[in-house]
Amino acid sequence: MKEKTIVNIRETAKRTIRLEAAAIESLEQYINDDFEQAVELIARCPGRVVIAGIGKSAVIAQKIVATLNSTGTPALFMHAADAIHGDLGMITPDDVVICISKSGESPEIKVLAPLVRNMGNTLVAIVGKTDSFLARSAHFVLSTFVTQEACPNNLAPTSSTTAQLVMGDALAVCLIEMKGFTAEDFAKFHPGGTLGKKLYLKVEDLSRQHQVPAVKPGSSLREVIVEISSKMLGVTGVVGEDGRLEGIITDGDLRRMLEKNMDAAGVKARDIMSSNPKTIQYNELAVNALELMREFDITQLLVMKDDQYHGIIHLHDLIREGII
Repeated sequence: MKEKTIVNIRETAKRTIRLEAAAIESLEQYINDDFEQAVELIARCPGRVVIAGIGKSAVIAQKIVATLNSTGTPALFMHAADAIHGDLGMITPDDVVICISKSGESPEIKVLAPLVRNMGNTLVAIVGKTDSFLARSAHFVLSTFVTQEACPNNLAPTSSTTAQLVMGDALAVCLIEMKGFTAEDFAKFHPGGTLGKKLYLKVEDLSRQHQVPAVKPGSSLREVIVEISSKMLGVTGVVGEDGRLEGIITDGDLRRMLEKNMDAAGVKARDIMSSNPKTIQYNELAVNALELMREFDITQLLVMKDDQYHGIIHLHDLIREGII
């Protein structure tokens, strides 16, 4: 049995990071006319982007496909081996095909590349060797050449697959900017999970789950306490006869009143309310409500619909929805 080698784990990890960082940095020199033309082609492509690869490059291809789909560029993954056994049928005449390979000489790639060209589709190569069969077959070549893999044997795809991934991200980000893809567009494709909720969940979606606590400026202390207790939000808005919001009363306001030993019998809502309460419009994103609560160190905001009091959004609502 081979004797185990003593490894400096920290130094090995740091060396790996340095090598891969250097590989990424060197990619800048390969952002050329071919890259620019490939981006412009994909941006105006009426079909999809079909991305093919084999081995580790296939895994990278799947990630790039996922990034493009989530940012407004329709894309499909096609395994290079399956492509030559029937999956070529997924390619339509309007599609752009990208093949990813380190060597550009894999047997499956050497069969696939001419077939794509013969079908009349534009072929883009993301390849480590620009004199390879794949590079010579492609209409546009995006070089991901690396001088050294992070693998100590310079064999396992490490720096090279990182370079492929970054080149794919560069394509995707350029397409995002060219298409004017916004956060609102992003939300349409990410409706699930916390990220989606931050991008689409509105204040009204949460505030309408509650009753709307409200008292008049002349309401008695008892009426204020009953309203706060019955609506179970720890707060009530104070609304004038004309329907305009005049203030807010919280549990804390009630405690402070009692600490001052005020004559409770004659206390009215106007005597203990806080004027100019913090508010938010009903159609704002819920995540913006969280930012306001953090800024002013409060746990609720009064929700407004234009100039009319519309309800309450509470910190607990945001916690329950996973916004925090």
